Amino acid sequence: MGKVKVAAFTVSLDGFGAGLNQSLKNPIGDRGTELHQWMFKTKVFQKMIGNSGGTTDTDNEFAEKSFQNIGAWIMGRNMFSPHRGSWANQDWKGWWGDNPPYHAPVFVLTHHEREPLHMEGGTTFYFVTDGIESALAKAKEAAKEKDVRIVGGVSTIQNFLKAGLIDEMHLAYSPIFLGSGENLLLGVNLPKLGLKLAQKVLTDDAVHIVLEKQN
Repeated sequence: MGKVKVAAFTVSLDGFGAGLNQSLKNPIGDRGTELHQWMFKTKVFQKMIGNSGGTTDTDNEFAEKSFQNIGAWIMGRNMFSPHRGSWANQDWKGWWGDNPPYHAPVFVLTHHEREPLHMEGGTTFYFVTDGIESALAKAKEAAKEKDVRIVGGVSTIQNFLKAGLIDEMHLAYSPIFLGSGENLLLGVNLPKLGLKLAQKVLTDDAVHIVLEKQN
């Protein structure tokens, strides 16, 4: 049976997974791009944006692994779109162009109904209005025996963590302090949730921490 996992989610040393003042021009907030330098340089990311080259180091290995065996994805409304309220802008199809990098069903948590959005490369966005448990049930059914990846943002991951629904979590700690923003682990008791350290790897640009739920 597949796992429910968080993978390649970057946080600052003071725990912030996104900066303040997110907007269309600034989707991950003030200084948010500084968090992801370990990812931007990798071959995986460069291929994703249509470039050749990129590093094939340990950071790239973690990036590659984050896409392996994923049968479905779950994301929050704020990660899919900068717009709020009802779907007045039906032309908005995400940040990723006509061929998003997911290549599998993606379940978007929202309070507002919208018809499924079929994209190139096998990605279909489904908009779920009845909560995280419903989204997870739909994602597990779509994934079959593969994993379901909770891709973000911060509040979405927090909700799944606090509900005890995460089996495995890979965090990449970037060597910066943001000072403010959205703090991933605020109010989250990882030991109580049964998540324990399974792997720790230091690179020049990140500390990779993998937590696994102990049965």
